[in-house]
This record gives sequence, C-alpha cells and structure tokens, in this order.
Amino acid sequence: MLRSLFNWKTLLSLLAIGIVIGTLFYSQYLAQKIALRERRLVVQWAEASQYLSNVSKEDEVFLASLITTRNDFIPIIEIDENDNIINFVNLDSAQAASSPSFLSDKLEQFRKRNDSLVWRDSADPTKFNRYFYGESVLLNQVRYFPLVQLGIVALFILLTIASLHTSYRSSQNQIWVGMAKETAHQLGTPVSSLRGWVEMLRESPGAEKVVPELEKDVDRLQLITDRFGKIGSPPQLERTELVAQVGSMVEYMKKRAGAKIVFTITTDSPQPVYAQLSPPLFDWVMENLLKNALDSMNGDGKVAVAIAETESSITIDVSDTGKGIPKSQWNIVFTPGFTTKKRGWGLGLSLSRRIIVEYHRGALFVKQSELGKGTTFTISLKK
Repeated sequence: MLRSLFNWKTLLSLLAIGIVIGTLFYSQYLAQKIALRERRLVVQWAEASQYLSNVSKEDEVFLASLITTRNDFIPIIEIDENDNIINFVNLDSAQAASSPSFLSDKLEQFRKRNDSLVWRDSADPTKFNRYFYGESVLLNQVRYFPLVQLGIVALFILLTIASLHTSYRSSQNQIWVGMAKETAHQLGTPVSSLRGWVEMLRESPGAEKVVPELEKDVDRLQLITDRFGKIGSPPQLERTELVAQVGSMVEYMKKRAGAKIVFTITTDSPQPVYAQLSPPLFDWVMENLLKNALDSMNGDGKVAVAIAETESSITIDVSDTGKGIPKSQWNIVFTPGFTTKKRGWGLGLSLSRRIIVEYHRGALFVKQSELGKGTTFTISLKK
C-alpha cells in the first residue's frame, strides 16, 4: 500500500511538473511574439505621430491618423528632449489629472521595462521626441498565466495527495479495527474457559490462596478483551467522576511499580470533576501513559497526575522524572511503530491518541519534556 501510494505521488508530481514546464515555455514563446508585435505597433504609432506634424495632404494625414487611433491597448508616453511629458495614450486620463505623480511614475516603470524609441527633428537635430511604452493587458495575462496555472496544478496535487492519504488512513484504520476485533474474538474463548477452571479450582481444598490471584489475572484478561472489542465501535460515553477514575488506575499501577516510585494526584477543583468518558478506553490511555512514565525512570522517581478544570475544558497532566524526550520526537512518539524500548511494538501512544481524539473528541500531546529531567503528557477534554 505504501509503495502504491508513493508511485501515485511520484507520477502525479512528474505529470504536474511536465505540465508546468511545457506551459511555461509555451507562454514565454507567446509573450515574446506579442512583445515584438507590440513594439512594431509602437514604432508605427511613433512614426505616424511624427508624420502628422510634417505633412499636409489629406490622404496622408488620414492614413497617419488611422494608424495612431488604432492603438487602443498599448500605453505610450511621449517626452521631449528636456524630459517633459508632452503626450500619452491608453492611460487613465482622469487619474493623470488628479495625481501629479501618476504619469511620472508610469514613465519610470516604462523606462525599466522597455527600451525607448527616439525620433529627431530633421530640421533641427537637437530637438527630438522619445517614446516610452508599457505592456498591454493581453501581454501581462500571457506573462503571468504560468504562475496562475502553477497554483492550480499545486492545488490539484495537494487535493489528490490529501485524497490518497485519506484513503490510505481509511485502509489503515480498517486494518487496526480488524486486528482489534479479531484479537478480542480470539481471547474471548480462552478467557471464558479460564473462568470455568477458576470456579472449579475454587471448590478444591488448599486453593484458597491461589484462586483470588488467578481471578485477578482472568479479570485482567477480560478487561483487555473488552478494550479490544470496543475499538472501531462508537463508545458509550458516561458522566464519570474523573479524580476517582484516574485514582483507581494510579492505585493499580502503584502496586506494580517499584518501592522507590512515588505517585501523587492533585486537582485544582474543590468539587468533583465530571467528564464524558468511556471508562474502559480511558483507563487504557491512563495505563499506557503511566507505563511509559515508569519505563522512563528505571525504578526510581516520581509520577505526578494533575487534574485541572476550566469553564470549557478539563486537562490531565501526567508527569514523570524520567529520561525525557528530544523535542524533535514530540510528535513522532505518536506514530505507530515508533518506540525507544528494546521490547514493544510502539502502539501504546498511537492507540492512546486515537482513543482520546476520535472517541472522546479531545487531544493528547507532549506538553513539556527535557532530557534527563522528565516528560509531561497532557490529555485535554472538552466539557
């Protein structure tokens, strides 16, 4: 699937690049042709303007006038030998009248864009007129067309990649759900069988001490089975007292931690804190976070859980004094398969984020971490 997605991305990228390059060359070719045509028109206009001032025959005057009036799209400014503007065409005359700098600014733009045309007075060579011209709307449209098309192609690529990525994630989610359901199904039968054996063992003399411990392990297996069975199904959210729910999981982990690990739970609210939760799935998240905290400390340190409530949200900070996470990995730690442990599949944090984001409409992220000092993960839930 990954290889197929990569091939599609590569093919689309190459196609888009080819379209843009081809369009760019063709547009520049057209722009050059239009630019040459417009320069010839400016030359004709300038020649006709000079001709009008030197002839008197009606037909010749008419022909020259026709040439000058046919240019209704190329902006031109005419100046004398003293750089005084004496004429202009195809520019906003109202703006030229209201803004003294309008024509001078345009003249400066034209100077930078195109070489001027010069016509000297045949009777007095010291007198001459110069013509500066800009570009027509058509030429500008052709010149900037590749940029517009580049934006369209880029948008097309982004939409296609987003669609492929969504399709890939959908397939990935189906695999996740399928594996979870199958795991729950496979565990269901032996767990039920173990419960039967525990009941039979309960009636056997001398098993009084063994049965309670076996029952705890069977209950634990049943809890894991239920958790996997809930993946992929809309969870039933219940109004749950959060401090008690978190406290029960902390007590569970405390019994399995070393004697040198200190656990604390604090809350900033004097009243009970309620949230809409799926208790089994939320416990799974807390268990993963607390396990990660314990693994990072190697049997010695502190785990602090802080619950805070505002008008719109509830946050649960899980902090440890472990080895910390480099800032470059703050988001990577939630990627399926990423792990720094020698054993483990790297699915705990990824699954935890999915449970919080997709099932509880909340957020799970690394709030703070410093190498050698510890890490704080934050769960944020909407009230």
